[in-house]
Amino acid sequence: MSSSVTTTSPDASAQATGDSKGAPRLRTRRKHSPGRPKRSILLTVLTGLILVYTVVPLIWLVISATKTQTGLADSSGMWFSSDFALWQNIHDTFTYHDGIFVRWLLNTLLYVVLGAGGATLLAILGGYALAKFTFPGKRAVFAVVIGAVAVPGTALAVPTFLMFSKMGLTDTPWAVIIPSLVSPFGLYLMWVFATEAIPTELMEAARIDGAGEVRTFFQVAMPLLAPGTVTVLLFTTVATWNNYFLPLIMLKDSNWYPLTLGLDAWNNQAQTIGGDVVTNLVITGSLLTIIPLIAAFLLLQKYWQSGLSAGSVKE
Repeated sequence: MSSSVTTTSPDASAQATGDSKGAPRLRTRRKHSPGRPKRSILLTVLTGLILVYTVVPLIWLVISATKTQTGLADSSGMWFSSDFALWQNIHDTFTYHDGIFVRWLLNTLLYVVLGAGGATLLAILGGYALAKFTFPGKRAVFAVVIGAVAVPGTALAVPTFLMFSKMGLTDTPWAVIIPSLVSPFGLYLMWVFATEAIPTELMEAARIDGAGEVRTFFQVAMPLLAPGTVTVLLFTTVATWNNYFLPLIMLKDSNWYPLTLGLDAWNNQAQTIGGDVVTNLVITGSLLTIIPLIAAFLLLQKYWQSGLSAGSVKE
C-alpha cells in the first residue's frame, strides 16, 4: 500500500490566500524619512496664524494707500473705496512741505550706508579675527559680546545721549551713525559663520604660498564669507532703517530726520491746533518706506538663508 505526499508551492498558497474573500489585509505604518517629515496639524495651524498676522497688516496698508483722506473715513479698512488715489497720494507725499519726504529718504539712506555698512564691515573684521586667531582675553571678549547681545538698545539710549551731548554731537547725523556702527549680534553671527566657513588648512596654504594676512583675508576669506556678510548686512540695514528711538532723542532739526521720525511727525501734527490731517500721506509714505526692504530681502534671499543655516550641521 503506497502513500502519496501532496506539496503546495508558495505561489499557489499565496494565490489561494489572495483569492479568499474576507481575509483581512494588514496595513503597514508608513515610515517618515528625514526627507519626508511627518505632518503636524498643530504646526500647520500655527504657521497659518503667523502668516495671517504678518500679511493682513500689509494688505491693509496697500489698500489704504489707494484712498483719499475722505475715503479712509468712509470705507472699510480691508476694501477699496470708490476713488482710487494711489498715484495722487504718491505725488502728494513727495511734494508735501516742499518735498521734505525726499530729504528724509536721503537721510535714511545716509544712515544705512554709513551706519549699517560700517557695522557690517566691523562685524566681518571682528568675527574673522575672533574665529581664526588666538590671543589672550578671547574668552572675556566672548562673554562681553554675549552680554552685549542680551542688552536692549533702548537701555543704552539715554547714556548714549548724555555722552554725545557732552561731545557736542547731538542734533547731527553722527549722533545716529556712530551708535549704529556697533552690532553685537552681527559680530557674534560673523564669528560663528567664519568658524565654519573658512577652513584653517586653506589659510595655511595661502600663507605657505607667500600671501600676507591682508591678502589672505581679502582673496581667500572674503569670498567664503559672502553669505554671512549678506545676512549681517540685511539685519543691520533693517535695524538702521527702522530705527526710531535713537533719532527721537538725538535729533531736533527736522531736516536730519529719518523716515520713521518724519512720518511720525506728520502723524502727530493732526493733534496740534491748525495742523494738517494727512493720514493718507502717512500711510502712503509707510508703504513707500517698506518697499526697499522687501526688495532687498527678495533679491538677496538665497544668500541670507544660507548664512542663517551655516553651522547648523556638523560635518
